[in-house]
Amino acid sequence: MTITRINGNNRLSGAVTFQDLVFLSGQVPGEGRDVSTQTQEVLAKIDALLAEAGSDKDHLLNATIYLKNIQDGFAPMNDVWSAWLSPDRAPTRTTLQAELARPDVLVEISVIAARRA
Repeated sequence: MTITRINGNNRLSGAVTFQDLVFLSGQVPGEGRDVSTQTQEVLAKIDALLAEAGSDKDHLLNATIYLKNIQDGFAPMNDVWSAWLSPDRAPTRTTLQAELARPDVLVEISVIAARRA
């Protein structure tokens, strides 16, 4: 059984594959100043990591979305998320409010996906 680590360092890996599963660590934005822009940046990172791991958004199984302020951030994040997903390909999902690692981070997303056959 082979475990492959992608974009790793001594603390974490951006992605880990095991058999037909892909686990992504929580992805955070770069420079975006609002929840919509930050969500777009995070989803672009997820797309890139999934591609490198042999998967894509259509193979998502589960997503966990952390918002700094769920009251203000849920609707704009959800608009970007819904536009990004392919029709009839939504994973299971949990969305919650959390204190995030940096004060400027408004959204963090981690996902689990299956690899493409």
